[in-house]
Amino acid sequence: MSKKALAALVCGLWIVSASAGMYLLLKFETDAGPGGKTPTEWPVQSRIALDPRRFTLVLFAHPQCPCTRASIENLNHLLARCGNDVATYVDFVQPANESDTWLQTDRWKAATALPGVTVRTDQDGAEARRFGAETSGYVVLFNPQGKLLFAGGITSSRGHQGDTAGEDSILADLKGQPSSINQTPVYGCLLTTCSQRTE
Repeated sequence: MSKKALAALVCGLWIVSASAGMYLLLKFETDAGPGGKTPTEWPVQSRIALDPRRFTLVLFAHPQCPCTRASIENLNHLLARCGNDVATYVDFVQPANESDTWLQTDRWKAATALPGVTVRTDQDGAEARRFGAETSGYVVLFNPQGKLLFAGGITSSRGHQGDTAGEDSILADLKGQPSSINQTPVYGCLLTTCSQRTE
């Protein structure tokens, strides 16, 4: 094989490999996780308090999921737009065999810095199961009467910040305006199996 043919072959293989890598990366970023099935009424067994005067929003998160940084940042953006109309919780899943050090990552710290937000530890994901949350970044919104208004994600893909259909839907619900959607895809790690250690 001539040097020219060999160089062309190597170049072709590099292009194919780079294209495959870009495809897999894009697929990872845009593949949604399972949305779960949230009950239409507030679960009576929940230890999270339903606010009888305001809307209640819960974001379920895995502390080791890097995609969750964007969900928390978008939550911050959402809360800046809706003021005190909503009681907000961030519920971090903590498996029984993991320590508080494992739990308290930069995502935990970012959530605790959000004004007016209550951050909770969800032992073994009990609350996540009650609300049907399976993917980190899953958000539910209930009205004061305990009726489900929205369930889904508030990012447009894994790790991406910015305005989304999920945020728009929640804001419409809070303002009593009609919303064309009440469920959106969720982009994040599985709450029960994410094992990435980034700290």
